[in-house]
Amino acid sequence: MQAPYLLDAKKGCELIIGDIADGLTRSVETTISTVNEAFFEPVIRLGVTGLSRAGKTVFITSLAANLIARGRMPALRAAAEGRIRSAWLQPQPDDTVPRFDYESHLAALTGPEPFWPKGTTGTSELRLSLRVQPNGLLSGFAGPKTIHIDIVDYPGEWLLDLSLLDKDYATWSRDVLSRLETRSEAVAFRDAIATADGSAKLDEVAAKDLAAAFTGYLNAARDAGYSDCTPGRFLLPGDLKGSPVLTFAPLPDAGTFGRGSLGREFQRRFESYKREIVKPFFREHFARIDRQVVLVDVLGAIHAGPKAVEDMRVALADILGAFRPGRNAFLSQLLLGRRVEKILFAATKADHLHHSQHAQLTSITEALLNDARTRADFAGAETSAMALASLRATTEERIERDGRTLDVVRGTLAETGKRAAFYPGQLPEDPARLLTPARQGADSWLDADYQVMRFAPQALDLRPGDGPPHIRLDRAAEFLIGDRL
Repeated sequence: MQAPYLLDAKKGCELIIGDIADGLTRSVETTISTVNEAFFEPVIRLGVTGLSRAGKTVFITSLAANLIARGRMPALRAAAEGRIRSAWLQPQPDDTVPRFDYESHLAALTGPEPFWPKGTTGTSELRLSLRVQPNGLLSGFAGPKTIHIDIVDYPGEWLLDLSLLDKDYATWSRDVLSRLETRSEAVAFRDAIATADGSAKLDEVAAKDLAAAFTGYLNAARDAGYSDCTPGRFLLPGDLKGSPVLTFAPLPDAGTFGRGSLGREFQRRFESYKREIVKPFFREHFARIDRQVVLVDVLGAIHAGPKAVEDMRVALADILGAFRPGRNAFLSQLLLGRRVEKILFAATKADHLHHSQHAQLTSITEALLNDARTRADFAGAETSAMALASLRATTEERIERDGRTLDVVRGTLAETGKRAAFYPGQLPEDPARLLTPARQGADSWLDADYQVMRFAPQALDLRPGDGPPHIRLDRAAEFLIGDRL
């Protein structure tokens, strides 16, 4: 009777020893890979984020395509000097992170009937490896080296959640409710909380209705051009949709609710959201970023009006708080003194303006981000701002209209498919003409009307060695990774 037991015990022991051996093997392989990358094949982790519709997906696709085919990258010195011998895609090192669908996105942008790919809904990653010949005094004695660029794509709405870590439920509720007091997009939600009783016993149906009304407001606010729409997972819930951690909303008089009440449960879920969603995101992804791009649809905010511009300014200041180690105890422990080395603020869709207005767009971006950049500079990061277009969708023209000469752009309208010339209005030379009324809470621009159009991508006829056409993407690449090449 004992023999089967001994055989089973022996087999179990072998399995345990095998598991230990497998674990040791994986640990050794991981250590060797890490050491190899650290000393022989450097890795640059480039984070790409921005607020909705800023163009993250197109930026990553065009950047990768133009690093593989470098004919349009003269401002990237390593490419202009011919020191980038080759570039290719590899499997990314993080097995649990979805791969950025580069091939599908590139096909959408460069196919015979091009269209804009779907935007970012979660975290993804792409590894691009470059074979680079070093420069300098010893370049003639050293052979080419491999440098890996791990491009990490994540929604800016998730990054905005950092501000929640410094707040309790009562503070967050007051901040949110004060912002939406005068917003027409919040009418339905204001009506919902006007009849809600946070001190009443928890009713899941009532909780779901309030959370749905709040989510509806967040989506409407984002569509109207507002930026600070937290919690970010309410907009991009993924497989968390309908879960208790996304079933709460701000309430007036928060913090005075008794046990078992609707308000007390909302408070608990708010803390759970920070603990189970926000902190793991920063721990697993954000803390490992070396270089960062923050994409901003400045033109869209200007078109939406002064309140949207001010909301964007505040939101971007909050975003840059993520790059300041020591902002709170959690980040101090998380980052352990590590800092993002370079941060680029990029105003996208520069192709919607004639190049004669690009300087104004850059100046407005710099002024809009002044508070945020000051904080980042204080934290030791090198920062820059520029206007760019990841994929150029227009051509420039000069036309005569009513006795005036106008610098316009011409493209295919996304809604109708028709070709049209477009003049968005003249951006001011002095950014204060926009930022001052925005800070003062003006309802509209008094002396100007700024318009935006949504252009479809143009059909391309790319020559061998050329990536998709762009505006200043090569300058962006030089700032972000040029020093490491």
